Amino acid sequence: MKKLIHISLFISTLLTSCTGILDKEPIGIFDADSFFQTGNDALQAINAAYEPLLFNNANSNFYWAMGVVTSDEAVAGGDGSRPGIVEMDFFTYTPRTQEFNDFWRLQYNGITQCNTVLEKVPAINMNEALRSRILGEAYFLRAYYYFLLTQVFGDVPLLTKITPPDELKIPKTPKTSIYRQIIADCERAAELLPVQYAASEAGRATRGAAWALAAKTSLYEKNWSKTLEYIAKVKGLNIYALVADYQDNFRKNTQNNSESVWEIQHANLELGVGNFLNQWWASNKYTGYGFAEVPQSYVNVFEPDDPRRGFTLAMNNDIYFELIYKPSFSSTRFGPVKYLQSDLEVSQKADGDINYTAIRYAEVLLWEAEALTELGRVQEAQIPLEQVRARARAQAKNPATALPPVTTTDQQAMRAAIQHERHVELGFEMHRFFDLVRWGIAAERLEKFQPGKHEVFPIPQTEIDLNPQLVQNPGY
Repeated sequence: MKKLIHISLFISTLLTSCTGILDKEPIGIFDADSFFQTGNDALQAINAAYEPLLFNNANSNFYWAMGVVTSDEAVAGGDGSRPGIVEMDFFTYTPRTQEFNDFWRLQYNGITQCNTVLEKVPAINMNEALRSRILGEAYFLRAYYYFLLTQVFGDVPLLTKITPPDELKIPKTPKTSIYRQIIADCERAAELLPVQYAASEAGRATRGAAWALAAKTSLYEKNWSKTLEYIAKVKGLNIYALVADYQDNFRKNTQNNSESVWEIQHANLELGVGNFLNQWWASNKYTGYGFAEVPQSYVNVFEPDDPRRGFTLAMNNDIYFELIYKPSFSSTRFGPVKYLQSDLEVSQKADGDINYTAIRYAEVLLWEAEALTELGRVQEAQIPLEQVRARARAQAKNPATALPPVTTTDQQAMRAAIQHERHVELGFEMHRFFDLVRWGIAAERLEKFQPGKHEVFPIPQTEIDLNPQLVQNPGY
């Protein structure tokens, strides 16, 4: 989308809209029923439903810290000005850690916006094709927000309609039931959404994104057969393929490419809503905050001559934008480079325009390999795994010897190979901690992880105080 965000609506019955994708003047505050009159109103409303996805300063979206810093890919760096990040690194966080409260509210803002669209748009006299697409986007986005909530908090309240404030005090819904809702929303979205959009609409939810989120949800449920069914639907669209150059997934001018299944847009946004990862992660030697630093143990994970190491992190004497990286740039001597940009490319450090690709086709292939392995079809799993490794091998200095194909037919050995491949292929893409948890190996890999507690993060104390029906997660 050209300007996907800078529209925000109240989460109850009032709406506020300001300049956004349609480049219209602010329309003020309206009763919800008064607002939803035209197709343009519906379009503004669905655009606003994308806003909580952004990694920007206004959102305080620290999903990345949960997925990356809490894992073994990174440690907390910086000056300590975000104590919640340090708490996530050392597993000392509590229900009062601010980042969890911000994240909870952000996701439910998005869900409420989607529920508003789903309830109000059907009654508008408007173009039917546009109505169907907008409803499909709302179903998909609601599913995505709920998926993130279950990843982070486990069981959470399930709200699928506009709910008056006095009816919001409800107990948590079991994660298994929320998964069922996510799958249902994805299937409905897939019926309504187009396969592709014009370039000017890049970033809107597609049919492939809906099938892919259903596949990921099924993977988390360990429903391996269903995972493969949804992956077959994604592949059957015949529009996704790995790009030849791995780095094209993280360059400004090669985004929204054939490998992108679900990509959160930060390019071409107004100042103040660009990708703040560019400042959060950059070394303080490069006008960044250095909030995530790479430990030696993650450097060691990469196989010899794996080019993805240099595409993911920087070490001594690597080219680091306009500089040469030095060990003094980080307390660990290594730093991330994904989602970072040259200062010559951005108007402001905090307004990067590298998108976050939440689902890449490479990950879909690795889901396929994992599901096949868990079903005992290990030899078949070699095929999608090899596709991912072959792309990286082709970019190595010595392709003849780098990253040899995985040919094992032993289930446990293949399981380990796939877990390794996810670690190096998807580094700093916010999947690692959640992978360790769903594989049941977090306690083995994370020194301070307590089984039975740290699989999920605490429900924010603010929400517990507001809703006496909520029960805190075990251990907190």
